[in-house]
Amino acid sequence: MARQGRLERQRLLAERIHDNPLQTDEELAHYFGVSVPTVRLDRFHLGIPELRLRSEGLARQAVRGLRALTHQEMVGDLVDLDLGRSGRSVMDTTPAMGFERTGVLRGHYIFAQADSLALAVVDGDVVLTGLVNAKYKQPVLAGEQIWATAEVLRHLGPRWIVLVVSTVRDVPVFRAKMVVVAVEPSKGDCVQ
Repeated sequence: MARQGRLERQRLLAERIHDNPLQTDEELAHYFGVSVPTVRLDRFHLGIPELRLRSEGLARQAVRGLRALTHQEMVGDLVDLDLGRSGRSVMDTTPAMGFERTGVLRGHYIFAQADSLALAVVDGDVVLTGLVNAKYKQPVLAGEQIWATAEVLRHLGPRWIVLVVSTVRDVPVFRAKMVVVAVEPSKGDCVQ
């Protein structure tokens, strides 16, 4: 019976790491109610590398697909990119990003992460944000990690409709629908 429980835990562990590859062994141990060494042993049996190697591999893969931005222009770290379809980024916030009195993160950091991710998923060399419908759903405390997920909803000529949802510990904190335009500067295109 213990073997069956271990195999099921390992299956769920693999799924969880696939969905969020930047989870620490400590977070996984807490989620499964086991020790950190147990998680490490499970990862070893499954052939899943440690967090540092997973994050380096993800970053290398994602950055290769960037067209509209450079890696340095991204706000947050690009984790996953399917150009023209979807992408994910993660941003570790710091106390300096928050309001001194309350510790609440300044909203422009959340927006900047979402905006740069929306630009990154669009398949174009020069990409601009044309229109944004955004909603901050709840405050984020400085020091928390924000995950942003972008999905292309529609692509109509040079215009792309991109939905970005940002979460902290799987709780939505920000949502924006953006009209992003891929322009060809040589043709004199502009955002209207």
